[in-house]
Amino acid sequence: MAIAAIGLGGNIGAPRKRMAAALKLLDARDDVSVVRVSPLYRTPPWGKTDQAWFFNACALVETELDAQQLLDCCLETERQLGRVRGDRWGPRTIDLDVLLHGDVRSDTDQLTVPHPRMTERAFVMVPLSDIAPDAIVGLQSIDAWAQQAPSEGIEQLTPDGRWWRDETGAD
Repeated sequence: MAIAAIGLGGNIGAPRKRMAAALKLLDARDDVSVVRVSPLYRTPPWGKTDQAWFFNACALVETELDAQQLLDCCLETERQLGRVRGDRWGPRTIDLDVLLHGDVRSDTDQLTVPHPRMTERAFVMVPLSDIAPDAIVGLQSIDAWAQQAPSEGIEQLTPDGRWWRDETGAD
């Protein structure tokens, strides 16, 4: 079993509900168990900035799957929830990224862990620091990366990580 970190996000078509549904689908599997979820955040778009703001969160999962299998599981979960891939960094209904997978370091055509750009992105580092502040990436703690990341506009929407358990509210 390994502990992995997954980033969740979306900005169109009820992304908050889809993020909750994604966590429920992952947690319902025999080989993945959601162990901790960050509060939910509202964040400005990154990369392609002429689009709606995003909802973002991170989750820690315990899994029997290796990193590639976990990515495949995340991609299948996205498909189940209606994700259609379009523009890179463009609008999306749901996005699941494998950020960390135990102490694994991997760089293949399909997957790089730790996620190669995670330390540059406050929308990842801020919620990840809520649930794994002491994890080390690139010789620094997640908490240190979060404090260095430009976090203007990021707004915490929920007091804790329980928002996904009974998500019924509107986006």
